[in-house]
Amino acid sequence: MTRAEPIAVPPPPAPAARPPGRELFGTEHLHEDLKGRSVRGGAVTLAAQGIKFALGLGSTVVLARLLTPADFGLVAMVTALTGFVAMFKDAGLSLATVQRDEIDHAQVSTLFWINVAASVALMLVLAALAPAIAWFYGRPELVAVTVAIAATFVLGGLTPQHAALLKRQMRFTALAVKDITAMAFGMVVGVTLAWLGARHWALVAMGATSSLVAAVMVWGLTGWMPGLPRRGAGVRPMLVFGGNLTAAKFVGRLSHKVDTILIGWHWGAGALGLYHKAYALMTLPISKIFEPLGNVTVPALSRLQDDPARYRQYYLKAVNSVAWLTMPLVALLAAAAGPIILLVLGPQWEGAIPIFKILAVASVFRPIYSSARWIFYSTGNGEGLLRLRCALAPLFFGCFVVGLPYGPAGVAAAYTIGFLLAFPFVLRYAFRGTSLTLTGLAGALWCPALTALGIAAGVRGLGVLVDGAALPERLMFAGLGAMLGGTALLLVPAVRGELLQVAAVFRSGFCVRTSPGNR
Repeated sequence: MTRAEPIAVPPPPAPAARPPGRELFGTEHLHEDLKGRSVRGGAVTLAAQGIKFALGLGSTVVLARLLTPADFGLVAMVTALTGFVAMFKDAGLSLATVQRDEIDHAQVSTLFWINVAASVALMLVLAALAPAIAWFYGRPELVAVTVAIAATFVLGGLTPQHAALLKRQMRFTALAVKDITAMAFGMVVGVTLAWLGARHWALVAMGATSSLVAAVMVWGLTGWMPGLPRRGAGVRPMLVFGGNLTAAKFVGRLSHKVDTILIGWHWGAGALGLYHKAYALMTLPISKIFEPLGNVTVPALSRLQDDPARYRQYYLKAVNSVAWLTMPLVALLAAAAGPIILLVLGPQWEGAIPIFKILAVASVFRPIYSSARWIFYSTGNGEGLLRLRCALAPLFFGCFVVGLPYGPAGVAAAYTIGFLLAFPFVLRYAFRGTSLTLTGLAGALWCPALTALGIAAGVRGLGVLVDGAALPERLMFAGLGAMLGGTALLLVPAVRGELLQVAAVFRSGFCVRTSPGNR
């Protein structure tokens, strides 16, 4: 009896090679703990923003004493114009990567190379326009400043898709580490050069250093290497979405930032330095709160756009949290503008105080106004955002022209009036076609708004008692007034209950162990 030959079993097929970085593209796993990831991400991001705020405030305090308003004004003259050009290097494609339900390696690689090509082209265009910019302002030294700032555009083109992949995966800890490290390196370089007498070049070098460090870090944190661009990768819908967003950003910047160009052209570098620094100091704490929460909120809302009830609930909670974190703070800054400006910037910046006070009125509502962008971004409605900003542009431009003859304070006042007129119409337009209503928004805002009013009243009430006193005494009474005003509002049950709920949300974000997906 012959033995049967053993049957040869073919080896299992080798697993198909996965495209590099595939784990960065899928989002199904995020739905399992979307609320937890959002809370933890918000907590981590806000903690990071606290560090960034301290770094930014520290650099502001030091640089305001080492440099003059004219030094800040010279750089602001260039950045006011380069800001219009800079938005095209991203072309809205990073948000397209975050918002899209499904995306793959080939698509992101193609978008990456589009960003790089756009950045190089814009760098060359801006460098060529440097003599014209110097002529427009009548400052020959701006040629070199413009060329130096243009050179950093290439770095900006290398990072949008990598950062978008981190946001898509809600890896907010990684983003926070990148931002803090880049800011710290830039601050060290800027302060060192200012101390050595580099004047406005210290500000240019500070921005360039931050861009370089951010580019290196975001590549290392993602671990993703782009492939070659491919035709037929299916990026056309993303290009359309990104194009609408870019056009909307351009129009929005034109309507909100042309004030800087007009002031620099009409009133010179010194006046522009006062206006720019007052604006930056007022918006610094707001941006450090609103922008990171937006980075958390937009990806979460994008995942909920097919669930109207959860979408409405999430948006209103996010707006409520933003209002609690910004409205009382802005009220305090506005009511104590004089001593705060003198403490942070020094006596040479006293001319910024009236500008700061006027801008504070609009800044109370700015985060809520800006939250309309969350809706357009998360629903992929770039065309709607573009139409809205085209409608608003003539209003804001007209306000700037009317206020220009009256100096920087006149421009600030005219802008504030236009902003308050546009505020309810912007939100009403953004809410169209969604489950959101102005009534629901008002319900989410009245408690923080009432608290902000109480704090401002307390600061101003006690401030009257020490007008003309020494700076330490004025600061002490401002803090005491804020505590009295805020404490009095805690006697209102609704205010107290809502504040405790917000505190519990953020406390849970800090207490819950960070999951691997959030690193």
